[in-house]
Amino acid sequence: MLTQIINGRILTPQGWLKDGSVIIRDNKILEVTNCDLAVIGANVVDARGMYVVPGGIEMHVHGGGGRDFQEGTEEAFKVAVDAHAKHGTTSIFPTLSSSTVPMIEVALDTCQKIMTEDPNTPILGLHLEGHYLSKKKAGAQMPECIKDPDPNEYIPIVEGTNCLARWDAAPELPGAIQFGKYCAEKGILPSIAHTAAEYEDVKAAYEAGFTHVTHFYNAMPGFHNKREYKYEGTVESVYLIDDMTIECVADGIHVPPTILRMAYKIKGVERMALITDALAVAASDSTTAFDPRVVIEDGVCKLSDRSALAGSIATMDRLIRVAVKQAEIPLEDACRMVSETPARIMNVLDRKGTLQHGKDADILILDDKLDVRCVWQMGKIIENTLF
Repeated sequence: MLTQIINGRILTPQGWLKDGSVIIRDNKILEVTNCDLAVIGANVVDARGMYVVPGGIEMHVHGGGGRDFQEGTEEAFKVAVDAHAKHGTTSIFPTLSSSTVPMIEVALDTCQKIMTEDPNTPILGLHLEGHYLSKKKAGAQMPECIKDPDPNEYIPIVEGTNCLARWDAAPELPGAIQFGKYCAEKGILPSIAHTAAEYEDVKAAYEAGFTHVTHFYNAMPGFHNKREYKYEGTVESVYLIDDMTIECVADGIHVPPTILRMAYKIKGVERMALITDALAVAASDSTTAFDPRVVIEDGVCKLSDRSALAGSIATMDRLIRVAVKQAEIPLEDACRMVSETPARIMNVLDRKGTLQHGKDADILILDDKLDVRCVWQMGKIIENTLF
């Protein structure tokens, strides 16, 4: 099947292309051209001057549509993935917060089954946020699950699957550096998370393979005092390491728009991704959270005692709007930070993240309000209010 998207403002790696077209054959991008003359035999889609951009890649999301990936069932995975797809997420790394080993194994089995049976699935691998985290910075993580890295536990988990893409940890914990080295050697991205790390911890972690930082600014210290002396926090330490990448929850609440803009100015578009960190309530009509400890208030999820944020209710389109309209980040960079940058960080840029010949046909059309009007996932339309 041949499809041609014409009359749009197309975001390419070289910048915006006006009056061009994107040609899709089956599930691949056949060509991105500056010519919008109709291709014989193609189904023509008129973008009517709207933005044509790469599909969003969600690196960190716990659920959606009322379902949580911790449930571990194929149904829960499908409902959550489909809910986010309607808002522009065309590729996804389902995320588990701190869990028991049996819960992890069930989710890995489900993820592996889906990825094996459907080569066009938007699921690209599982992300474990924990459970090797700092109890001082646990936030909404389940405290009874948190512990130090244990090779007798993590090695069998890694050896038993091919779909684990990322595993987060606090690098200051005993055994965390060894854990990071092991993950990196196995092609799994180790990421710094829920941590009290200072510069020497972060530097050692980076050298061990922790090249990424989970929900930057959240669940980690900044510049602080210990009695009369001042110390750098995780935040400043990460800024000092130029090549370390970050992700920010761009819901306008987890990170204030001014700080979001500052992170963008310091790290740059190629080292900063935007994430939802969404919980099950996102992209749903639900008013209650999957976790009974969590309440929904002021457009965000919080622990019921208001001691910490617990995740967001954001979707991919909201990330773009917040970045552009509140943090004053150029649209092209906001779009890159939800597509190209996460693709690079998660090592799928060879097939995802940009509109180029041979890449997967994951494409969004956004109107001038930055609302999603059409979504193609692997060449298939899954959301359409355009025609």
